[in-house]
Amino acid sequence: MATAAADDVETKNDLVLLDFWVSPFGQRCRIALAEKGIPYEHSEQDLLGKKSDLLLKSNPIHKKIPVLLHAGRPICESLVILSYLDDAFPSSTRDLLPSDPYARAQARFWAAYTDKIYEAGTRVWKLKGDARAQARDELVQVLRNLDGELGGKEFFGGEEFGFVDVAAVPFVAWLPSYERYGEFALEEVAPRVAAWGRRCAERESVAKSLHPPEKVDEFITLLKKIFGIE
Repeated sequence: MATAAADDVETKNDLVLLDFWVSPFGQRCRIALAEKGIPYEHSEQDLLGKKSDLLLKSNPIHKKIPVLLHAGRPICESLVILSYLDDAFPSSTRDLLPSDPYARAQARFWAAYTDKIYEAGTRVWKLKGDARAQARDELVQVLRNLDGELGGKEFFGGEEFGFVDVAAVPFVAWLPSYERYGEFALEEVAPRVAAWGRRCAERESVAKSLHPPEKVDEFITLLKKIFGIE
C-alpha cells in the first residue's frame, strides 16, 4: 500500500483513503479495509498546518479526515465509511456487520457509543480541576458500560472480530494516556475491555494500523503545546 501526495491522488486510484497517521478514526478505516482484503491508496493529510485542497473539496462540511474516495466520489465519517465498505464490496473476504437486522442495529449503536471514549478522554487531558474530574468520571462510566456489553464474549459481536471491535480498538492506544491524566486504571474499571484490547492487538489488521501508546502520548504532548496547555 503506497502513500500518495495529498493533492495528486483523486483520479489515479479507484479507492483512496484521506487519513492522518495517529487518528483513531482513520485507523478504523485502515483496519476495516485490511479485514475485508480491499486494496487502496493511502493519502496522508496535514491536519496541523494547511489542509490540502483535496481534503477541503472532499469534505467541505467538516474539513476533516477520514474521507474515502471511491472512483473520485467522497464518503465522509469513519462509521459511515465502515458501513459503506460492507455495502459497496459485498464480495470481499468478509462483512463487518452481522446479517441479522436487529444485531446490525445494535452494532451501529455500540460503535457510535465508543466515540465517547475519545470525547471524554480528550477532556481528561485538556482540562484541569473539577472539569477534569467530571470528564474522568464520564470516561470511567463509558468504559464500564462497554465492559458490561462485552461481558464474557470474545469480541463485541460474539466469536468474530466485527463492526464494534473495528470502531473501538483504535482507542486502546490512547487509553494509557487517559489513565495517566485521569488517574485511574483500566484493569480496575473495565478488566474485560482491557483483556479484549490485548486480544485485538494480536490481529494483523490491528497491529499494522495502530501506533504504540508512547507515540500517542507524544502526540498528545504536542497538542498540549499547540493549545498552550500546561
